[in-house]
Amino acid sequence: MGSQYSKRYSEEFKRDAITLARSSDKTITEVARDLGVSPESLRGWVKRDRIDRGGGTSGELTSAEREELRRLRRQNAEQQKTIEILKKVFMAPLRGVTVAG
Repeated sequence: MGSQYSKRYSEEFKRDAITLARSSDKTITEVARDLGVSPESLRGWVKRDRIDRGGGTSGELTSAEREELRRLRRQNAEQQKTIEILKKVFMAPLRGVTVAG
């Protein structure tokens, strides 16, 4: 059974592994074994690199696009919290006020 946490590899290591996988006559599994990484990790790195280079299918996000999406989601969540706080602040004085008609 595998480890319950994944090992982190430097970007330089990943780039070198991708280059080796692309230039080698070996399979991804063989290259991964030689490097001491899981074949799934190496496959993922190679796929992500292909997408980042514009070789992905439509709908696949590049790393830059994924990072921007994460940033925008965080920003959206912060703005939603701000809106809720402002609603409470501005609506509090109006509680209990009735409008005569």
